Amino acid sequence: MTSPPSDSDAHSTDARSADATKSHPTVDHDTEIRALLAHLGTAMIATGQPVQEIEEELTEVGVHLGYPDVQTAVGPTGLVVTLTEGGASTQRSAPPGLRLHQSASVRRIRYQLVSGDLSPAAAREQLAEVARRPVRHPLWMVALAWPVLAVGIALILQPGWANVVAAAVGAVIVFGLVQLAERYQVVKALLPTLAAFLVSLAVFGAANAGLLEGPLRTVLPPLAVLLPGALVVNGMSELAAGHMQAGSARLTYGLVQLGLFAVGLLMATALLRVPSSTLTNLRVDEIGWVGAPVGLLLIGSSICLMEGVPLRMQGWVLLVLSLAFGAQVAGQHFGSIALGGFVGAIAASLGASVVELRRPQLARLVLFLPAFWLLVPGSLGLVGVTELAAGRESATDVALGVLGVVIAISLGLLVGSALGRSLRGWLSAPAT
Repeated sequence: MTSPPSDSDAHSTDARSADATKSHPTVDHDTEIRALLAHLGTAMIATGQPVQEIEEELTEVGVHLGYPDVQTAVGPTGLVVTLTEGGASTQRSAPPGLRLHQSASVRRIRYQLVSGDLSPAAAREQLAEVARRPVRHPLWMVALAWPVLAVGIALILQPGWANVVAAAVGAVIVFGLVQLAERYQVVKALLPTLAAFLVSLAVFGAANAGLLEGPLRTVLPPLAVLLPGALVVNGMSELAAGHMQAGSARLTYGLVQLGLFAVGLLMATALLRVPSSTLTNLRVDEIGWVGAPVGLLLIGSSICLMEGVPLRMQGWVLLVLSLAFGAQVAGQHFGSIALGGFVGAIAASLGASVVELRRPQLARLVLFLPAFWLLVPGSLGLVGVTELAAGRESATDVALGVLGVVIAISLGLLVGSALGRSLRGWLSAPAT
């Protein structure tokens, strides 16, 4: 027969309940911080940021939130985060890629968390809102930006009058396919091949009719937005930083996408029976020196329009683009294409880092990523793969050429980022 509980037993039970009540808010707070770091980290993945930078910056946020032992395992499609060694962990998958105006908001939220201007609960609410925030420009303006961007790139890569017109027409085709890809999964899966096939049909058809020269380089500007240049370079930089799984996965995926573009291009040339002599890396220059500055202006303005970049950042985007282009041209003049890519990547990465240090509300990633469309490492790879398939180049020469350019740009990215971090103590804006 059990005896009724004594006063001391009741007191002991009440004490345990009180202790559990006191500890419960701590457990909830830990869970909230883990969820916040997971949400922030996956948003940073969706911006296209390399995983080594994400891990470093999530650790910095954890320190400022009172958790100095945060550990993260970041991949290209998701992450796992824990606040203490051996503690509970949270896994979260990354959302689809974010546009530059959304990336700027993610960067601002991270900065406000570090500076203590934003609570964890408010930060999660804002991160959820960012993912739903569309580009504020009307669709017709965004559609117009695609041919303008292609014209800007053509003025730099292939500055011939007929080539510029062909690039604009090709961009309209690509924009139409992108709109269809948002509705139909089959178009989305085949987008690289379809885009390269239809653009190549138009461009090489015009070349066969004698309307333009240098069709191979003319195909590149309309496809530049879709080419996996940033993906391949980020993969190489992650490998160089020791992140083997993320780097190899991203690099493999980028090379497969590049191969799909080349398949579409070669299908079009086979259908049109384009002679292999036409598949040469020929540059046409009818416009002269004025093409480069006008092209830079068109590239910067169109990217800002397509990606919804805030007005306060557009001038800085153009500045970083100009720095990258100037350094790239200087490197190619005094050395080689690889050297141009190396110093161009340093200039873009370091320039964007310095701007962010002085003006923290300007996201470095947003300032830097448009430079990838200017450095176009994917374009160089597409030219190489096409010439290889056409039998004009040896596999060794193509592989070494493409690999050299990608490695050079990746190392430039790492060097520029490292120099930017080393200047943090000297150039950081004073806290307000």
